[in-house]
Amino acid sequence: MHTQLDWSDVTTIREALTRASSFLREKGAKDPVFEAELIIRHCLGWDRTKYLISMMEPIAKETLAQLDELCQRRSAHEPLQYMFGEQEFYGRSFAVRPGVLIPRPETEILVEQVLAAAATVWSEQKGLAVADIGTGSGAICITLALEKPDWQVTTVDLSPDATAVATENAERLGAAVRFLQGDLVQPLLTAGEKVDILVSNPPYIPSRDVDELDEEVRLHEPRLALDGGDDGLDCYRRLCEALPELLRDKAVVAFEVGIYQAKDVAVLMRESGAIDEVRIVPDLAGIERVVIGVRR
Repeated sequence: MHTQLDWSDVTTIREALTRASSFLREKGAKDPVFEAELIIRHCLGWDRTKYLISMMEPIAKETLAQLDELCQRRSAHEPLQYMFGEQEFYGRSFAVRPGVLIPRPETEILVEQVLAAAATVWSEQKGLAVADIGTGSGAICITLALEKPDWQVTTVDLSPDATAVATENAERLGAAVRFLQGDLVQPLLTAGEKVDILVSNPPYIPSRDVDELDEEVRLHEPRLALDGGDDGLDCYRRLCEALPELLRDKAVVAFEVGIYQAKDVAVLMRESGAIDEVRIVPDLAGIERVVIGVRR
């Protein structure tokens, strides 16, 4: 049941901010003023500067109607990214909608580490075969394809929804990516293909913990992209088991991992017998976030 917001006495942008933030605060928003500002700016199509200098300007009835709808959706813990239909990643705007995991800032570290490791392994990087396992919105594979247009980038996902959104993003951003649908690396193994670089941000949350996630994630983001099995390591086991068959003579493997998982994933990588060196890289919060393996 929606709590009705009364906008009848709201005439300016500042008053709309007060009314919207007060409503979101009642609904448990962590940062109601900031969220209300983002929603109002989205409705108006304004950047922050324009918004700040226009606080006393009148706000149209149609804008208030749109604002009301978005506030109601936010009160049901729908992520802002789904409401706005986009999320920035590596300086580019990616379309996102339900059925696709929202790209996180920490995943940019995964991309940076892949680019850095490739530079140390190959002096000539043209034509490298890259596979991104778990397409999602296409943030990883598209970013790599745009940063390195000479690389041959393939991505695999089980979800038709994710593949559809990622294909749209690739077309809009002008990235050359090959999309395969299937279970982890199976399509590549079936085709007998080998890769120079394997990158993945797979589902890594232990099954029992998925139901404890914030409502924003649990109720709206796809479980398929979150649930990593009993201990969260199912996908890493399968990926590491495939490394001997999948990697070329020189290779880079990079995985994003959940909290407290890095050391276990590093062991799996070493035990594959296909990797010579393994490093763990923390994110900006100091959490061990990326496990990167190199075969020379």
